[in-house]
Amino acid sequence: MAYIARLLLLICTLLLPLRTELPQPNQLEQIITRGELRVVTRNAATTYFLGANGASGMEYELAKGFADQLGLTLRLITVNTINEVLQQLDEGAADIAAAGLTMTAERQQHYRFTPPYQQVSQHLIYRSDRRRPASINDIPGDVEVIASSSHSERLRQIQQQHQHLRWFENSELGSEQLLALLWEGLIDYTIADTNTLQLNQPLYPELRSAFTIGEPESLAWALQMRSDTSFYDVACDYFNILQRDGRLATLLERYYSHVDDFDYIEVRTFRRHIATRLPNYRTLFEQQAAANDLDWRLLAAVAYQESHWDPKAVSPTGVRGIMMLTRATAKQLGISRREDPAQSIEGGARYLRQLINTIPKRISEPDRSWLALASYNIGFGHLEDARILTQRQGATPDRWLEVKQRLPLLQQPKWYQQTKHGYARGNEAKRYVENIRSYYHILKWVMEQRPAPDEEPPASLQIVTPVL
Repeated sequence: MAYIARLLLLICTLLLPLRTELPQPNQLEQIITRGELRVVTRNAATTYFLGANGASGMEYELAKGFADQLGLTLRLITVNTINEVLQQLDEGAADIAAAGLTMTAERQQHYRFTPPYQQVSQHLIYRSDRRRPASINDIPGDVEVIASSSHSERLRQIQQQHQHLRWFENSELGSEQLLALLWEGLIDYTIADTNTLQLNQPLYPELRSAFTIGEPESLAWALQMRSDTSFYDVACDYFNILQRDGRLATLLERYYSHVDDFDYIEVRTFRRHIATRLPNYRTLFEQQAAANDLDWRLLAAVAYQESHWDPKAVSPTGVRGIMMLTRATAKQLGISRREDPAQSIEGGARYLRQLINTIPKRISEPDRSWLALASYNIGFGHLEDARILTQRQGATPDRWLEVKQRLPLLQQPKWYQQTKHGYARGNEAKRYVENIRSYYHILKWVMEQRPAPDEEPPASLQIVTPVL
């Protein structure tokens, strides 16, 4: 037995160098073998959230696209704070932190960042019924910011020249929650990035930006600082491709362009009408939306753009009713009384569904709906003219981002003379769609719609909330 043991020991000793020479799989190979991409993010309008139509958010879209490119299941790890995001990355529980992280100097010492996908600035936010601070030296109250955030990092830098500056770091709430506290008057001031302010200002119309703090910053994904860059290199390639082929611009347009032109008075009026007028017609919107496979909030947003939910509305051109149907459209749909809310909403829902079905099936949502809405306003023929101009100029006629830039050309003789249907008020159609998108965004937030609790996520997406 001792002889056999010595022989086995000798064999193992001889084989040991061969084992150590075998190449070890790099990080990318390990992730591919695992079969899933683990991404940590936060629940927020700018990152990831579950809406009535499923998973949404800029970071979710980016992460899902990357997982699909690699042929992997996306495993989303959702946490509440920046500290928790970085903790998941540090511990190796996540491959990527995709949580609206800014590429600060301090963070770049500890993490690798992909090419940026968005530029933002930091804004000091106040309520419009309070005096607007003119500068850092003119803040009469306390500032509350997210703990361990780029905001607190920026304030620490500023404090070196403004030693009187004081702030409170909240380790439990995110930027959107702090904006809500400010709107309710429970805190004096907070700091928010441009993208967060854009999406939330229509929801809290009394909030304002007093001034920007420091220079603009870049948002990017963060990865662990490793000598093995195989996975990092692929992530960088992904963002470079998104930039080149226009998909990144399309995503930014999808989530932010409709809130660019903020109108304080109009949003206040809309919020009031949600409380006073919408309850009278909500059931009709829900019923007709369900009958025509539409989101009732989108149908309601169209109606608000048309009539401000006034069933007696009449335009100088003769369109009337809550959906402002023309006489010809009403006749085609079999609607005899345009002023009757039930008939008008039924007709508007059926007409919108017809227009969506007319858009080429290869066009995916939400571009399909936005193009259909443009044709609701300007007519399908004029929409097709704009799409043809888009294609002639080397852009993509199936993307609302590209088509909306050409709609105003229909008002210029140089361009509309080249089209089949001639002159059209393209600027109006563009604004029409963007207004509806804004109303739809606010309605989704106000109604706080969520998927059914027993709804299963798609097979290519797993949602995990870690116990920390």
